[in-house]
Amino acid sequence: MKTYSVKAGEIEREWFVVDATDQVLGRLATQVATVLRGKHKPIYSPHLDTGDYVVVINAGRVRLTGNKADQKEYFRHSGYMGGERFIPFRRMLARYPDRVIRLAVKGMLPKNTLGRKMLGKLRVYGGPEHPHTPQGPRPLETVAG
Repeated sequence: MKTYSVKAGEIEREWFVVDATDQVLGRLATQVATVLRGKHKPIYSPHLDTGDYVVVINAGRVRLTGNKADQKEYFRHSGYMGGERFIPFRRMLARYPDRVIRLAVKGMLPKNTLGRKMLGKLRVYGGPEHPHTPQGPRPLETVAG
């Protein structure tokens, strides 16, 4: 009996939509990262991108537990001396709600070319509207925290 190895041409991709309203950021990001990697499929291979497309809506309504909403900061650096910037979570969520979820999911994907390819299948929108209705996305069953 031989081990089955999926070929790149045999991979079928689906579209899923996730509503981030009142979801805990980390728990939502782990479920989205699992679908992007393809670990929910029986044909999962670590060296191939077998994942599906994920559309996250209402990104501005995601929440954090405990005091993390007041304590969490995002770090940026311009490359120059003294060019570091710390952006509080609340300001980042108000101004760029899509980046909050994108950065959380990005940290859970592989740090290589394959991970960047997987992140390209993620679409995040701050409001309830998205332009991907022709693809017929199915709702992803997430655990409400």
